[in-house]
Amino acid sequence: MSRVDQPAKAYGDGTTTPAPSPSASRPRSWTWTFGLLRSELLTTFRRWRTLALLGVLAAVPVLVGIAVKIETNDGPPGGRGGGGGGEGPAFISQVTNNGLFLVFTALAVTLPFFLPMAIGVIAGDSIAGEANAGTLRYLLVAPAGRTRLLLAKYATVMVFCLVATLVVAVSALTVGALLFPLGDLTTISGTRIGFGDGLLRAFLIALVVAASLTGVAALGLFVSTLTSSGIAAMATTVGLLITVQILDQIPQLHAIQPYFFSHHWLSFADLMREPVYWEDLRKNLGLQALYAAVFGSAAWARFTTRDVTA
Repeated sequence: MSRVDQPAKAYGDGTTTPAPSPSASRPRSWTWTFGLLRSELLTTFRRWRTLALLGVLAAVPVLVGIAVKIETNDGPPGGRGGGGGGEGPAFISQVTNNGLFLVFTALAVTLPFFLPMAIGVIAGDSIAGEANAGTLRYLLVAPAGRTRLLLAKYATVMVFCLVATLVVAVSALTVGALLFPLGDLTTISGTRIGFGDGLLRAFLIALVVAASLTGVAALGLFVSTLTSSGIAAMATTVGLLITVQILDQIPQLHAIQPYFFSHHWLSFADLMREPVYWEDLRKNLGLQALYAAVFGSAAWARFTTRDVTA
């Protein structure tokens, strides 16, 4: 019998020694939790596949910046690409005036496909990859349990979301500073803000982009609990991502498109308005929270009842 299970001890004078509280085991429980999370983070970010994905993401702003620089030497980019609307690649027309706009452009370019694909690969492989390698049942032997392991996996994917987004933003800021001037910038609304304010908004935009990927992360985690093949889980997650992106472009489906997790992704551009438009941003973050809750619950229900044989 463990110390936690021992009853109170009575003495002849009627006094008792209280039994050890179950809460005494909580510090060790938290130690197991943080140890598991730390192990998952180290394992994920030490893999060559993860480093390769981050390398590709870091290269996208470099290619965009060089392309804009070359086009600038041949003529103003606004004459070809046009656009002052401020959403998506339309930020490109402002890059030559201020390198900080390369951050917004790079995030707009990577968000529809590159960033979600990277998240889909990491999330899809989180559980299925362990099962395929035969290490999942050994992880479940640890005191952490299935729920805590699933939470650690999802937290690791979310950390990767943030790291991947910041890699794009920092790479874009570095390239923008090297190739283009920096300084005060003009918002989509036409007002001028200082460089410090613009840098703060760029950081907030990066956080919003990372939060916009929580739905994809939960979806990938759920798919990962359905199979023991990491490749199949990754392919399925990326395939679902591409399918939703295609459906989101079909005009006949406009009635259901606002419910697609990708529909409000580019709403981060509203942070570059003065004043900031919050409506679409709230819709986007609320939709991501809904997807995370639904598919996270589905992943928990599947994983806690799954017969793990590998």
